[in-house]
Amino acid sequence: MGNEAALIGIVDDDPLFRETLAGNLGDAGYGVRAWGDGEDFLAAMAQDDRPDLLLLDWKMPGLNGIEVLRRMRAARMTLPVIFLTVLSDQIFEEAALLGGAVDFIEKSRSFTILDRRIQLILKRGKAAGPEDAALRLGKLALDADSRRAQWRGRPVDLTVTEFAMVQALAAKAGRDISYRELYDAGRGKGFHGGAGEDGYRTNVRAAIKRIREKFKAVDPDFEQIGNYPGFGYVWQAGRHG
Repeated sequence: MGNEAALIGIVDDDPLFRETLAGNLGDAGYGVRAWGDGEDFLAAMAQDDRPDLLLLDWKMPGLNGIEVLRRMRAARMTLPVIFLTVLSDQIFEEAALLGGAVDFIEKSRSFTILDRRIQLILKRGKAAGPEDAALRLGKLALDADSRRAQWRGRPVDLTVTEFAMVQALAAKAGRDISYRELYDAGRGKGFHGGAGEDGYRTNVRAAIKRIREKFKAVDPDFEQIGNYPGFGYVWQAGRHG
């Protein structure tokens, strides 16, 4: 399946789940490393090669998953993180994405869905060509390689998903971008999220709210992201930027 070069890390305190998941990933062609708790994982990352992507449980003794993620980002570990958890409330998903995770998947979902998400995230990380590596639009600067954004020369601390949405808006500045297109930019095409048929709209609205807050923390006059009621959003290129 072309996954031989990708090393997937697992941090989960349930030994049976961890062993089963590692076996499924191995059968799918991935390399696998697994840890039973966050402390062991973080200690290993200080010495060993880092995986290409991490599957992280939330509820664990000692350090919980969100604290592991915070420490990773504080240590500038930028590998993509998928939360794989029994928790399903939207508040946990929002906290995970706000903390820098690229996805949040319930453990009850099939391995086929998880494998597809892993492939999309790994592909997205390799997809940017030289022409996509950097984008400048007025006061906005985006670096696709590092997934870093700047506004008026100051860094804006976006998650990977938020960065992808800003990138999608800025790449089509002045044009209305649908909720679905923005969700696909952040999470991968065809992935269903949220409650109900149009549940993804709630996720996009929450993400755009966070994005606006982060830009306004840098520039209180930031008004670049406009609403298109019932459809989506637009990057207003000519508005003070």
